[in-house]
Amino acid sequence: MGEVKLAVLGGKGTGKSALTVRFLTKRFIGEYASNFESVYNKHLCLEGKPLNLEIYDPCSQPQKAKCSLTSELHWADGFLIVYDISNRPSFAFAQALIYRIREPPTTHCKRVVEPAVVLVGNKQDLCHMREVGWEEGQKLAIDFRCQFCELSAAEQSLEVEVMFLRLIKDILMIFKHKEKRRPSGSKSMAKLINNVFGKRRKSV
Repeated sequence: MGEVKLAVLGGKGTGKSALTVRFLTKRFIGEYASNFESVYNKHLCLEGKPLNLEIYDPCSQPQKAKCSLTSELHWADGFLIVYDISNRPSFAFAQALIYRIREPPTTHCKRVVEPAVVLVGNKQDLCHMREVGWEEGQKLAIDFRCQFCELSAAEQSLEVEVMFLRLIKDILMIFKHKEKRRPSGSKSMAKLINNVFGKRRKSV
């Protein structure tokens, strides 16, 4: 069974939990379970394949100038970054989160593939109070190689479902890409044997 781990991140009051619960109740009608306060777990079937889905949704995430996502970057396969279109500081925090996810590694070990990220402008039902334009969200997503959408967790359950499934499918595509880049054990062993014994053969 495949396993996908998502992290839903954003400032306080952006509607992260509303999005998560809307997706789970819409698609699974209460058949999900919370392992502990911030992680939801669900077994599902996607495109005919069994999948274990884990969603990390911190109840409160302080908006700090310096975003420390070390544990999330190691744990999650993909990220849902949420901001409130009627709250500009939440957009600035979302930008800081995306920058932290996309910044180059500080170690010599480079990432083979970047994690999947979807930027979400939530609370579209508060469009009359908008502080962040759609174009701003779209530009941020393009600059940091993310997908982007605006929606309302309170009103658009279908759009929420589509958004989550899009992120899950992107992650599965990344998994396939990693598998293609990874040499098989037999090929790696054959190469090792050839290198060792080939050199010995030349020296005889």
